[in-house]
Amino acid sequence: MDSTREYAFDAMVIGGGIAGLQSALDLAGQGYTTAVIEKDASIGGKMIRLSKVFPTLDCASCITTPKMAAAAHHENITLFTCCDVSSIERNDGGILASVTQRPRYVDMDKCIGCRKCEYECPVLVPDAEQGGFSGRKAIRIPFSNAIPQKAILDVENCMLCGKCASVCPTGAIVYDQQPEAYRILAKTAVLATGFELSPIADKRQYGMGEIPNVIDAMQMERLLAPHGPYGRVLRPSDGMIPDSIAYVQCAGSRDASMGVSYCSRVCCMYAIKQAMLLSGSLPLADITIYYMDIRAFGKNYEQFYQNAKAMGIEFVKAKVASLDKGENGAVVVRYEDQLAEGVTTREHDLVVLSMGMLPGWNPDGVCPVGLGGDRFISSLFPKTRPSVTDMAGVFVAGVAAGPKDIVDTITEAGGAAMQAANYLTSLSASAKDAVKEESHA
Repeated sequence: MDSTREYAFDAMVIGGGIAGLQSALDLAGQGYTTAVIEKDASIGGKMIRLSKVFPTLDCASCITTPKMAAAAHHENITLFTCCDVSSIERNDGGILASVTQRPRYVDMDKCIGCRKCEYECPVLVPDAEQGGFSGRKAIRIPFSNAIPQKAILDVENCMLCGKCASVCPTGAIVYDQQPEAYRILAKTAVLATGFELSPIADKRQYGMGEIPNVIDAMQMERLLAPHGPYGRVLRPSDGMIPDSIAYVQCAGSRDASMGVSYCSRVCCMYAIKQAMLLSGSLPLADITIYYMDIRAFGKNYEQFYQNAKAMGIEFVKAKVASLDKGENGAVVVRYEDQLAEGVTTREHDLVVLSMGMLPGWNPDGVCPVGLGGDRFISSLFPKTRPSVTDMAGVFVAGVAAGPKDIVDTITEAGGAAMQAANYLTSLSASAKDAVKEESHA
């Protein structure tokens, strides 16, 4: 017997980041029932992991958390977390998604988020939510403002001691929980699958992730966050307060040899943002940004860049050739200064690589939607209706369609919701016309 559960909605949104949440809220606000399918244990995407946003330096959580809560409590929105989408196809005029929900090993209906299991668990492993700089328990709430606020058990690191189950007041721990299969049918879909950073391990010239004090930008976001792993900015290798911090731009973009020939658009601005925040938290530190070109393309972005220079942040127009280990944990930066010294070296206590954006989802063999040469989902009308894909009834939002900042992401997510709502309206009108024709016949 097929035990696959079946659900029907007006719309489905693949991805629960800021783009997916905005699209879902806009659709639900118009009265359409909407499913949000998210691969992580919590909605919120990359934005909830950031410290602040550019160019306003507003708190990222203050923007994202209300949208997360609004989606979780909206009567027209249903959240599916820890889910993998195995196929999306057109079916009887609608969109059918085959979804597998990975086990949390916790009964979602019974878990009350009290975290007693987390406090009792004796296992500590590196916490990816904190850039790997601190530890987490084998069973835990993913992070403090996660939604849903439910525990998840890391079965690969669990030692099956039973302590979590012994202290759980509701008996929510289910060690033998199995994956669940869903079929979700909707009339329209929005793909908001986001991005991943290009991995440090791919950059041989920058140490392939094996130089202790070379980190990526998302790790620096956690060091800067008020609820970060150390509570302040410290060097990961020894806990020293860094006196010299460098940024290497285009570390994961504009490099055809790595298969990423495009500009990721946001790297210049997030490096400048972080440098300004570092200048505030470490006023005595020297901060240097090695760049090929500064691309400050958005509203007030050029002024943001000029403000950073006025604060004393050093901008060196150079192509960084390599990074090496120095003495006492220092990082040796070898670069070609394009305006002054030629090929030279300099040491820094901490180096941040501005990695580029890669598509967060590969639809090959899963969804017959067209892709561009950069592997992001392509648009039929990029200048006029950027959310329209070549698959009828399926729209794209945010970075799933290509690199962009948060402002453009939210704007395009609203556009995708509008196109999806128009599509639903056209379906409803067609159905009414068909009924009229039948009655006249």
